[in-house]
Amino acid sequence: MQESVLSVLCDPLTHESLELRDEPSAHGAPCQFLINPHSGKRFVLRDGIPVFLDEAAVSGLNRKYQKLYDRIAVGYDLAGTLYAFFRRADLRAMRWGYLGELEIKDANRMLDVSVGTGINIQFLPPSIEFYGLDLSWGMLQKCRRNLRKWRREASLFYGEAENLPFKDASFDAVFHFGGINFFNDKARAIREMIRVAKPGTKLVISDETEKQVKSVYERTPLVGKYFKQRSEVVSAPADLVPQEMLEVRLSEFREGSLYCLTFRKPAHPVAEQAPGRLPESSA
Repeated sequence: MQESVLSVLCDPLTHESLELRDEPSAHGAPCQFLINPHSGKRFVLRDGIPVFLDEAAVSGLNRKYQKLYDRIAVGYDLAGTLYAFFRRADLRAMRWGYLGELEIKDANRMLDVSVGTGINIQFLPPSIEFYGLDLSWGMLQKCRRNLRKWRREASLFYGEAENLPFKDASFDAVFHFGGINFFNDKARAIREMIRVAKPGTKLVISDETEKQVKSVYERTPLVGKYFKQRSEVVSAPADLVPQEMLEVRLSEFREGSLYCLTFRKPAHPVAEQAPGRLPESSA
């Protein structure tokens, strides 16, 4: 693990710094761990990917959709390609519907929360320092294979968006696509994305609208059951953006099938306020 990566990692619950150590595993074989020197808590590196997730503790919607994405990870990219072909959709244009909102410069450190199979990295400059986190181990494995195929580099992490394993103000760009609709705690995930973003950073959150979930996902064989009989309809979490955020904007694209929520973290600290403000503009 590069020192630059280790320098931004922390215990996802206490936010204390971590150390990388080689220690015997429970079976006696040598193994690498990230260790919180204050508490002694250890986070194993599995196949080179730091594990910040207690799998036994994953519950609720997070557990439900973790199972789904683990199940479909292998064929996820192919399914997306076939869907675009039959719908005559431009996947590049769709991705740029939210990636185009990012403010990216050479050598920026960027975080993709819910990285999935890593498809977004194909559209981003190779000069960036790319970090990707996901709740699905199957998706991370597929992402790593894709990175080798594309000859791209990224640091991958197994964890929850509600408890990011990164220090405060670590990233020049933070974005999320596809997943927040069904997080256990959307508000906490948004606050975590804000916490790890540098002051002045523009954050981008995008996901499917109710229109897309209802008309496509609920009718898709094998996965439809995960989206039927939901307790609430899908809506963009604009009301969960903290009041102190700036330039809040909500829009829809791709014929109303996707929404894009953007806002800016203030460049200077302000008093924390509760969420609840309506977006400044919508389209």
